[in-house]
Amino acid sequence: MLRIGVVGVGHLGQHHARKFMAMDDVRLAGIFDKKTSRAKEIAQSLNATRFDSYAALLDSCDAVDIAATTTAHFELAEQALKAGKHIFLEKPITSKVEQAYILLDLAAKKNLKIQVGHIERFNPVVLKVESEIHNPMFIESTRISTFHKRGTDVPVVLDVMIHDIDLILSFVNSPIKNIVASGIGIFTPSIDIATARIEFENGATANVTSSRVSLKQERKIRFFQKDCYIRLDFISQQAQVIKRSPKALLYLPKIMMGATDIDPEQLVDQENFDCSDSPKDALTMELESWTNAIITDTQPVVDGLAGTKALEVAVQIIAIINEQLTKNKNKV
Repeated sequence: MLRIGVVGVGHLGQHHARKFMAMDDVRLAGIFDKKTSRAKEIAQSLNATRFDSYAALLDSCDAVDIAATTTAHFELAEQALKAGKHIFLEKPITSKVEQAYILLDLAAKKNLKIQVGHIERFNPVVLKVESEIHNPMFIESTRISTFHKRGTDVPVVLDVMIHDIDLILSFVNSPIKNIVASGIGIFTPSIDIATARIEFENGATANVTSSRVSLKQERKIRFFQKDCYIRLDFISQQAQVIKRSPKALLYLPKIMMGATDIDPEQLVDQENFDCSDSPKDALTMELESWTNAIITDTQPVVDGLAGTKALEVAVQIIAIINEQLTKNKNKV
Protein backbone atom coordinates (compact mmCIF):
# COMPACT_ATOMS: atom_id res chain seq x y z
CA MET A 1 0.00 0.00 0.00
CA LEU A 2 1.32 3.44 -0.98
CA ARG A 3 2.24 5.51 2.06
CA ILE A 4 1.56 9.23 1.66
CA GLY A 5 2.84 12.06 3.85
CA VAL A 6 1.41 15.57 3.81
CA VAL A 7 3.53 18.60 4.67
CA GLY A 8 1.64 21.80 5.33
CA VAL A 9 -1.87 21.30 6.70
CA GLY A 10 -3.22 24.81 6.33
CA HIS A 11 -6.27 25.75 4.28
CA LEU A 12 -5.48 23.30 1.45
CA GLY A 13 -3.29 20.70 3.08
CA GLN A 14 -5.91 19.64 5.64
CA HIS A 15 -8.24 18.68 2.80
CA HIS A 16 -5.47 16.76 1.04
CA ALA A 17 -4.85 14.71 4.17
CA ARG A 18 -8.57 14.02 4.57
CA LYS A 19 -8.84 12.83 0.95
CA PHE A 20 -5.95 10.41 1.32
CA MET A 21 -7.57 8.83 4.37
CA ALA A 22 -10.60 7.91 2.26
CA MET A 23 -8.69 6.35 -0.66
CA ASP A 24 -8.16 2.70 -1.46
CA ASP A 25 -4.60 1.43 -1.99
CA VAL A 26 -3.29 4.50 -0.14
CA ARG A 27 -2.46 5.08 3.51
CA LEU A 28 -1.91 8.47 5.10
CA ALA A 29 1.44 7.92 6.81
CA GLY A 30 1.14 11.19 8.67
CA ILE A 31 1.42 14.95 8.56
CA PHE A 32 3.92 17.65 9.38
CA ASP A 33 3.52 21.39 9.74
CA LYS A 34 6.06 23.82 11.15
CA LYS A 35 3.19 25.33 13.16
CA THR A 36 2.99 22.69 15.87
CA SER A 37 -0.38 23.83 17.20
CA ARG A 38 -1.91 23.55 13.74
CA ALA A 39 -0.39 20.11 13.18
CA LYS A 40 -1.76 18.89 16.52
CA GLU A 41 -5.22 20.24 15.72
CA ILE A 42 -5.44 18.53 12.31
CA ALA A 43 -3.85 15.29 13.50
CA GLN A 44 -6.41 15.07 16.30
CA SER A 45 -9.37 15.88 14.03
CA LEU A 46 -8.32 13.24 11.50
CA ASN A 47 -6.92 10.74 14.00
CA ALA A 48 -3.69 10.89 12.00
CA THR A 49 -0.04 10.58 12.96
CA ARG A 50 1.80 13.85 13.53
CA PHE A 51 5.54 14.01 12.97
CA ASP A 52 7.80 16.40 14.85
CA SER A 53 10.08 16.94 11.85
CA TYR A 54 9.90 16.87 8.07
CA ALA A 55 12.77 14.38 7.97
CA ALA A 56 10.80 11.98 10.17
CA LEU A 57 7.79 12.28 7.87
CA LEU A 58 9.93 11.50 4.82
CA ASP A 59 11.37 8.43 6.53
CA SER A 60 7.85 7.07 7.00
CA CYS A 61 6.35 7.55 3.53
CA ASP A 62 6.78 6.61 -0.14
CA ALA A 63 5.50 9.91 -1.52
CA VAL A 64 4.86 13.34 -0.10
CA ASP A 65 2.16 15.90 -0.80
CA ILE A 66 3.59 19.41 -0.40
CA ALA A 67 0.84 21.91 0.41
CA ALA A 68 3.02 24.45 2.18
CA THR A 69 3.40 28.09 1.14
CA THR A 70 4.81 28.64 -2.36
CA THR A 71 8.09 30.11 -1.16
CA ALA A 72 8.81 26.86 0.71
CA HIS A 73 8.08 24.55 -2.24
CA PHE A 74 11.60 24.25 -3.61
CA GLU A 75 13.37 23.42 -0.37
CA LEU A 76 10.75 20.88 0.67
CA ALA A 77 10.54 19.27 -2.78
CA GLU A 78 14.31 19.05 -3.22
CA GLN A 79 14.67 17.37 0.15
CA ALA A 80 11.92 14.87 -0.70
CA LEU A 81 13.36 14.00 -4.10
CA LYS A 82 16.83 13.53 -2.65
CA ALA A 83 15.24 11.14 -0.16
CA GLY A 84 13.77 9.16 -3.07
CA LYS A 85 10.15 10.24 -2.62
CA HIS A 86 7.59 10.98 -5.32
CA ILE A 87 6.06 14.42 -4.86
CA PHE A 88 2.85 16.32 -5.36
CA LEU A 89 3.37 20.09 -5.33
CA GLU A 90 0.55 22.57 -5.01
CA LYS A 91 0.68 25.17 -7.76
CA PRO A 92 2.83 26.96 -8.66
CA ILE A 93 5.53 24.32 -8.78
CA THR A 94 8.05 26.80 -7.32
CA SER A 95 8.40 30.56 -7.08
CA LYS A 96 11.37 30.66 -9.50
CA VAL A 97 11.75 28.97 -12.89
CA GLU A 98 15.34 27.89 -12.29
CA GLN A 99 14.23 26.08 -9.13
CA ALA A 100 11.61 24.15 -11.09
CA TYR A 101 14.18 22.89 -13.59
CA ILE A 102 16.44 21.73 -10.76
CA LEU A 103 13.53 19.64 -9.45
CA LEU A 104 12.80 18.24 -12.93
CA ASP A 105 16.41 17.20 -13.37
CA LEU A 106 16.56 15.62 -9.92
CA ALA A 107 13.31 13.69 -10.45
CA ALA A 108 14.48 12.42 -13.84
CA LYS A 109 17.77 11.17 -12.42
CA LYS A 110 15.98 9.31 -9.63
CA ASN A 111 13.01 8.15 -11.77
CA LEU A 112 10.51 9.86 -9.49
CA LYS A 113 7.09 11.34 -10.26
CA ILE A 114 6.23 15.02 -9.91
CA GLN A 115 2.65 16.20 -10.21
CA VAL A 116 1.69 19.86 -9.88
CA GLY A 117 -1.63 20.91 -8.38
CA HIS A 118 -3.28 22.59 -11.34
CA ILE A 119 -6.65 21.38 -10.11
CA GLU A 120 -8.78 22.85 -12.91
CA ARG A 121 -7.53 20.08 -15.21
CA PHE A 122 -9.65 17.77 -13.04
CA ASN A 123 -12.63 20.06 -12.68
CA PRO A 124 -15.72 18.00 -13.64
CA VAL A 125 -16.95 20.74 -15.96
CA VAL A 126 -13.60 20.73 -17.81
CA LEU A 127 -13.56 16.95 -18.10
CA LYS A 128 -17.11 17.04 -19.45
CA VAL A 129 -16.34 19.26 -22.45
CA GLU A 130 -12.58 18.89 -23.04
CA SER A 131 -13.20 16.52 -25.97
CA GLU A 132 -15.08 19.36 -27.70
CA ILE A 133 -12.14 21.77 -27.52
CA HIS A 134 -10.11 21.54 -30.72
CA ASN A 135 -7.66 24.19 -31.90
CA PRO A 136 -9.26 27.18 -30.15
CA MET A 137 -8.25 30.46 -31.77
CA PHE A 138 -9.54 32.89 -29.15
CA ILE A 139 -9.78 32.28 -25.41
CA GLU A 140 -11.08 34.60 -22.73
CA SER A 141 -10.76 33.83 -19.03
CA THR A 142 -11.82 35.74 -15.93
CA ARG A 143 -10.85 34.66 -12.42
CA ILE A 144 -11.65 37.23 -9.75
CA SER A 145 -12.41 37.07 -6.04
CA THR A 146 -12.68 39.13 -2.90
CA PHE A 147 -9.56 39.83 -0.89
CA HIS A 148 -8.13 37.17 1.42
CA LYS A 149 -4.74 37.28 3.08
CA ARG A 150 -4.02 33.68 2.09
CA GLY A 151 -1.81 33.50 -1.01
CA THR A 152 -0.59 37.08 -0.84
CA ASP A 153 3.01 35.96 -0.40
CA VAL A 154 3.11 35.83 -4.22
CA PRO A 155 1.60 38.02 -6.99
CA VAL A 156 -1.96 37.24 -8.10
CA VAL A 157 -0.48 35.89 -11.34
CA LEU A 158 1.15 33.02 -9.43
CA ASP A 159 -1.68 32.62 -6.95
CA VAL A 160 -4.69 32.78 -9.28
CA MET A 161 -4.00 33.46 -12.96
CA ILE A 162 -1.69 30.47 -13.28
CA HIS A 163 -4.74 28.17 -13.15
CA ASP A 164 -5.97 29.57 -16.46
CA ILE A 165 -2.48 29.80 -17.93
CA ASP A 166 -2.07 26.05 -17.42
CA LEU A 167 -5.49 25.30 -18.94
CA ILE A 168 -4.78 27.49 -21.96
CA LEU A 169 -1.37 25.90 -22.56
CA SER A 170 -2.96 22.45 -22.36
CA PHE A 171 -5.41 23.31 -25.16
CA VAL A 172 -3.26 25.48 -27.44
CA ASN A 173 -0.55 23.39 -29.06
CA SER A 174 1.69 26.23 -30.20
CA PRO A 175 4.68 28.24 -28.92
CA ILE A 176 3.99 31.70 -27.53
CA LYS A 177 4.88 34.59 -29.85
CA ASN A 178 4.17 37.60 -27.66
CA ILE A 179 2.73 38.67 -24.32
CA VAL A 180 1.27 42.04 -23.37
CA ALA A 181 0.35 42.55 -19.72
CA SER A 182 -0.57 45.12 -17.12
CA GLY A 183 -1.37 45.09 -13.43
CA ILE A 184 -1.07 46.83 -10.11
CA GLY A 185 -0.94 46.25 -6.37
CA ILE A 186 -3.94 47.48 -4.38
CA PHE A 187 -3.90 46.00 -0.89
CA THR A 188 -0.42 44.43 -0.95
CA PRO A 189 3.04 45.49 -2.20
CA SER A 190 2.69 42.79 -4.84
CA ILE A 191 0.40 42.57 -7.92
CA ASP A 192 -3.24 42.16 -6.86
CA ILE A 193 -4.96 42.57 -10.23
CA ALA A 194 -3.54 41.65 -13.62
CA THR A 195 -4.53 41.17 -17.22
CA ALA A 196 -2.51 39.58 -20.01
CA ARG A 197 -2.88 39.04 -23.72
CA ILE A 198 -1.03 35.92 -24.85
CA GLU A 199 -0.43 35.56 -28.59
CA PHE A 200 0.60 32.21 -30.03
CA GLU A 201 2.52 31.47 -33.21
CA ASN A 202 -0.45 29.59 -34.71
CA GLY A 203 -2.56 32.75 -34.52
CA ALA A 204 -4.46 31.89 -31.35
CA THR A 205 -4.93 34.61 -28.74
CA ALA A 206 -5.85 34.40 -25.07
CA ASN A 207 -7.03 37.27 -22.90
CA VAL A 208 -6.57 36.42 -19.23
CA THR A 209 -7.76 38.50 -16.27
CA SER A 210 -7.24 37.79 -12.58
CA SER A 211 -7.94 39.75 -9.41
CA ARG A 212 -8.01 39.16 -5.68
CA VAL A 213 -9.43 42.60 -4.86
CA SER A 214 -12.87 42.38 -6.45
CA LEU A 215 -16.30 42.68 -4.85
CA LYS A 216 -17.50 39.35 -6.23
CA GLN A 217 -16.29 35.91 -7.23
CA GLU A 218 -16.20 34.87 -10.86
CA ARG A 219 -14.31 32.04 -12.55
CA LYS A 220 -15.17 31.59 -16.18
CA ILE A 221 -13.39 30.65 -19.39
CA ARG A 222 -14.60 30.82 -22.98
CA PHE A 223 -13.18 29.06 -26.03
CA PHE A 224 -13.89 30.18 -29.59
CA GLN A 225 -12.98 27.88 -32.45
CA LYS A 226 -14.20 27.13 -35.96
CA ASP A 227 -17.98 26.66 -35.90
CA CYS A 228 -18.05 26.33 -32.11
CA TYR A 229 -18.23 28.39 -28.89
CA ILE A 230 -17.64 26.77 -25.49
CA ARG A 231 -18.34 28.48 -22.17
CA LEU A 232 -17.39 27.11 -18.74
CA ASP A 233 -18.39 28.46 -15.34
CA PHE A 234 -16.22 26.91 -12.63
CA ILE A 235 -18.34 28.18 -9.74
CA SER A 236 -21.76 27.04 -10.93
CA GLN A 237 -20.25 23.98 -12.68
CA GLN A 238 -22.24 24.80 -15.81
CA ALA A 239 -21.06 24.58 -19.42
CA GLN A 240 -22.52 25.40 -22.80
CA VAL A 241 -21.32 24.09 -26.14
CA ILE A 242 -22.78 26.00 -29.09
CA LYS A 243 -22.04 24.69 -32.59
CA ARG A 244 -23.09 25.73 -36.04
CA SER A 245 -26.00 23.53 -37.04
CA PRO A 246 -25.67 21.37 -40.17
CA LYS A 247 -29.00 22.96 -41.16
CA ALA A 248 -27.33 26.37 -41.27
CA LEU A 249 -26.07 25.69 -44.80
CA LEU A 250 -29.67 25.35 -45.95
CA TYR A 251 -30.25 28.96 -44.94
CA LEU A 252 -27.09 30.26 -46.63
CA PRO A 253 -28.83 31.30 -49.88
CA LYS A 254 -31.43 33.30 -47.94
CA ILE A 255 -28.73 34.89 -45.80
CA MET A 256 -26.78 35.86 -48.90
CA MET A 257 -29.95 37.45 -50.25
CA GLY A 258 -30.25 39.57 -47.11
CA ALA A 259 -33.22 37.79 -45.55
CA THR A 260 -34.12 39.08 -42.09
CA ASP A 261 -36.78 36.54 -41.10
CA ILE A 262 -34.39 33.72 -40.18
CA ASP A 263 -34.63 32.43 -36.60
CA PRO A 264 -31.06 32.42 -35.16
CA GLU A 265 -31.89 29.25 -33.23
CA GLN A 266 -32.12 27.44 -36.58
CA LEU A 267 -28.46 28.20 -37.24
CA VAL A 268 -26.94 26.67 -34.10
CA ASP A 269 -27.14 23.57 -31.91
CA GLN A 270 -26.65 24.09 -28.17
CA GLU A 271 -25.86 21.60 -25.43
CA ASN A 272 -26.02 22.54 -21.77
CA PHE A 273 -24.16 20.60 -19.10
CA ASP A 274 -24.61 20.66 -15.33
CA CYS A 275 -21.74 19.03 -13.43
CA SER A 276 -22.68 20.33 -9.99
CA ASP A 277 -23.69 16.83 -8.85
CA SER A 278 -20.53 15.09 -10.04
CA PRO A 279 -19.87 11.97 -7.89
CA LYS A 280 -16.24 13.04 -7.38
CA ASP A 281 -14.81 16.49 -6.77
CA ALA A 282 -11.75 17.88 -8.54
CA LEU A 283 -9.42 17.48 -5.57
CA THR A 284 -10.27 13.81 -5.14
CA MET A 285 -9.69 13.11 -8.84
CA GLU A 286 -6.46 15.11 -8.84
CA LEU A 287 -4.94 13.24 -5.91
CA GLU A 288 -6.18 9.87 -7.18
CA SER A 289 -4.56 10.65 -10.52
CA TRP A 290 -1.23 11.30 -8.81
CA THR A 291 -1.27 8.18 -6.66
CA ASN A 292 -2.38 6.09 -9.64
CA ALA A 293 0.55 7.41 -11.70
CA ILE A 294 2.91 6.26 -8.95
CA ILE A 295 1.30 2.84 -8.52
CA THR A 296 1.09 2.13 -12.27
CA ASP A 297 4.38 3.88 -13.13
CA THR A 298 2.74 6.19 -15.68
CA GLN A 299 3.17 9.87 -16.42
CA PRO A 300 1.10 12.23 -14.25
CA VAL A 301 -1.57 14.24 -16.06
CA VAL A 302 0.00 17.51 -14.93
CA ASP A 303 3.64 16.56 -14.65
CA GLY A 304 6.53 18.72 -13.50
CA LEU A 305 7.25 19.98 -17.00
CA ALA A 306 3.66 21.18 -17.48
CA GLY A 307 3.84 22.97 -14.15
CA THR A 308 7.15 24.54 -15.16
CA LYS A 309 5.80 25.76 -18.50
CA ALA A 310 2.88 27.45 -16.73
CA LEU A 311 5.31 29.01 -14.27
CA GLU A 312 7.49 30.33 -17.09
CA VAL A 313 4.55 32.18 -18.64
CA ALA A 314 3.41 33.50 -15.26
CA VAL A 315 6.89 34.78 -14.43
CA GLN A 316 7.14 36.46 -17.81
CA ILE A 317 3.81 38.21 -17.22
CA ILE A 318 4.98 39.39 -13.80
CA ALA A 319 8.23 40.72 -15.28
CA ILE A 320 6.33 42.67 -17.96
CA ILE A 321 4.01 44.20 -15.36
CA ASN A 322 6.85 45.10 -12.99
CA GLU A 323 8.77 46.74 -15.82
CA GLN A 324 5.72 48.85 -16.65
CA LEU A 325 5.19 49.80 -13.02
CA THR A 326 8.84 50.84 -12.70
CA LYS A 327 8.62 53.00 -15.81
CA ASN A 328 5.43 54.66 -14.58
CA LYS A 329 7.00 55.29 -11.17
CA ASN A 330 10.02 56.95 -12.76
CA LYS A 331 7.76 59.26 -14.75
CA VAL A 332 6.20 60.67 -11.59
